[in-house]
Amino acid sequence: MPAYKAPLRDFDFVLNELIKVQDIIPTLPGYEEATQDIFSAYLEQAAQFCESELAPLNRQGDEEGCHYDSATKSVTTPAGFKEAYKQYCELGFPALDCDPTYGGQGLPKSLGFPIMEMQCSANVAWSMYPGLSHGAYSAIHAHGTDEQKATYLPKLVDGSWTGTMCLTEPHCGTDLGLLKSKAEPQADGSYLISGTKIFISAGEHDLSDNIIHLVLARLPDAPKDVKGISLFIVPKYLKDGSRNAVACGSLEHKMGIKANATAVINLDGAKGWLIGEANKGLSCMFTMMNAARLGCGMQGLGLGEASFQGALAYARERLQMRALNGAQRPDKPADPIIVHPDVRRMLLTQKAYTEAGRALAGLLALQLDIEDKHPDASVRADAADLVALLTPVAKAFMTDNGFAAANHGVQVFGGHGYIREWGMEQLVRDARISQIYEGTNGIQAIDLLGRKVLLDQGAKLRKFTKLIHKFCQQHEGHPHLGEFANPLAKLMKEVGELTMGVGMASLQDKDEAGAAASDYLRLIGHLTYAWLWARMAEVSFAKLGQGDDAFYNAKIATARFYYAKLLPEAEALKASIKAGAKPLMALDEEHFVF
Repeated sequence: MPAYKAPLRDFDFVLNELIKVQDIIPTLPGYEEATQDIFSAYLEQAAQFCESELAPLNRQGDEEGCHYDSATKSVTTPAGFKEAYKQYCELGFPALDCDPTYGGQGLPKSLGFPIMEMQCSANVAWSMYPGLSHGAYSAIHAHGTDEQKATYLPKLVDGSWTGTMCLTEPHCGTDLGLLKSKAEPQADGSYLISGTKIFISAGEHDLSDNIIHLVLARLPDAPKDVKGISLFIVPKYLKDGSRNAVACGSLEHKMGIKANATAVINLDGAKGWLIGEANKGLSCMFTMMNAARLGCGMQGLGLGEASFQGALAYARERLQMRALNGAQRPDKPADPIIVHPDVRRMLLTQKAYTEAGRALAGLLALQLDIEDKHPDASVRADAADLVALLTPVAKAFMTDNGFAAANHGVQVFGGHGYIREWGMEQLVRDARISQIYEGTNGIQAIDLLGRKVLLDQGAKLRKFTKLIHKFCQQHEGHPHLGEFANPLAKLMKEVGELTMGVGMASLQDKDEAGAAASDYLRLIGHLTYAWLWARMAEVSFAKLGQGDDAFYNAKIATARFYYAKLLPEAEALKASIKAGAKPLMALDEEHFVF
């Protein structure tokens, strides 16, 4: 497989030409020094690290996996992982967008997201170790006491400690109301935590000096269901250096991300401390889960980019047959497969989904910065609403598309793609989990339609579609942009009508919303990407003739491809939504026979 090359030119396009971070970021309190030069320096340093250190470890890590020692309950990561993590910490990347009060660099999330993408492209299994730690940092920073922050955050920020989130149990995944882990109060204010957690990413490893587990458990008098869940900080090692009663029982044998230690964690009266309010643990954990959901979207984006790079390089070199309209390389025994329309279809699908996903990631990162720092409360609220609406879209649509892109990469390679030595099949295996964990994509769809759209009678959705409507109004009948604005306006109107129809139907039968949800999320995903591609085309048309025409013409051509070949899926999605719940629910359970 060709070496990974960070798409720095496209990062520059998204950050500085599309969303124009430098018009906003330096105006936010605390970000005054986050100049374009700072962005460029960090992105270039991250690119060098990902290309030279992480990417070469990717296939090797997949082949070797993590090693579990049943005697010591310890895990050793693949060769090179520990050294790469040490270098990552020395470069200061764990502290990038963290609070300076605790040793962070206080830089924007707009800078952190492209660096996260590069890590995911280069070595997604490795990227999960620091990624989970950042989620633990976010939860403690948002909900911890001053003492907890002072104890844990500096070590998480400098990378010497790492973090996990421990939710899932053998009998419950998404339905956390069923969890059984117990927390017994102690006289000193601590709790003894007992239970078993499974599927804990980065649950045990040798990269850091300590691992800080954030564990959901129930107090003795807790209410039933999710209303009785509390969140606890449970460190692997206690303050006095002694080992806590938390241990790795085994590692899961998985389809992909084999170099990340997905652990069974046993807590046998482990000492822990309540974070946030009692019985309010799920809301505290959502701080971490929302970050993880966006991280999953970045995994889909990063793996789609890696697969596209591999497929494109192969398509330019692999000679098979002649072009249908005549030989393109008469000096060769056959033409490179990039001349064939079906190969172009796969490559352009990868490119269109990846570049739109990168634009969405940049947009959301900027909104997170605005939500965090903007002095105007109403502007912060609008940014928060946009992030809330589009987080399930980023998680589900980006990972579905990333998996599709990875599969296209295997197909471009043909039989060689199915062989392990080329590395393309690993991308498929690694991408598959991103559609499952941190809430399956079906759960994301229910969250989008049920909680983010119908629960507030479409208020968040209307805020978003106002942005789209503004673009369409400005460019209706435009000689270049009308080809995008007109179908975009039509789709936006139809989405509004469909949303109202589903909402009305679900008042009579709640299964109607459940039946529509997955199609609805994909429809909103297409609406979002179509808007972003229209905006990217707008920027590109304006830039023609200024010295980088090949880049901008490629953007325009890809936007046209998206509208012509990918956006028509929206018609099928609309038809499926209108069909309602009856085709799904009409078959009685006992008639599911084989």
